Amino acid sequence: MRLVLLGPPGAGKGTQAAGIVEKYKIPHISTGDIFRKNIKEGTELGKKAKDYMDKGLLVPDELVVEIVKDRLTESDCSEGFLLDGFPRTVAQADSLNSELESMEIKLDKVINIDVSKEELIERAVGRRICKDCGATYHIKFNPTKAEGVCDVCGGELYQRDDDNEETVTKRIEVYIDQTQPLIDYYKEKGILADIDGRQSIDKVFSDIVDTLGSVK
Repeated sequence: MRLVLLGPPGAGKGTQAAGIVEKYKIPHISTGDIFRKNIKEGTELGKKAKDYMDKGLLVPDELVVEIVKDRLTESDCSEGFLLDGFPRTVAQADSLNSELESMEIKLDKVINIDVSKEELIERAVGRRICKDCGATYHIKFNPTKAEGVCDVCGGELYQRDDDNEETVTKRIEVYIDQTQPLIDYYKEKGILADIDGRQSIDKVFSDIVDTLGSVK
């Protein structure tokens, strides 16, 4: 099972990724994790990426693709993988497609967890986090028993500075603008599966599994 997972901030992508990886026994491949691993191990690719990052520059597509390809050649990817956070652009998707063809493999499905902008804003703005243990809650969807007090450790809850409506709205709009062409790209290739992310976590996962059940 060779998959790409798409979804805006606040769509519950991390939870679904964990479920997919567990069920299908495939590695979860995040470009951020790959970068950190290569930089920590001092690989040639890691050194190249670090040069850009140290200068505050974006790592060029060619290098990102090279690092991802290098990861996909590792033995744990022989039965499949879940790509998360990559590709981000149509150019990256084209490059990935070329590299996969050279490896004589192809993507089975691109899963897009779809949630409206309005709901994403509501989810983010209502999020609260415990200052002590880091447990997360939501004032509407997952409230604590006592207002402002963590159910786990009794610590005080707070709202992240970037969880205000203006910042969240901007973050989501940037994601939508950048990702819509990518969604259209995979839709044209006939491998995009839109999953309604407004449902419960279990129902979203159930829909993903049903969709992947049709993969030959």
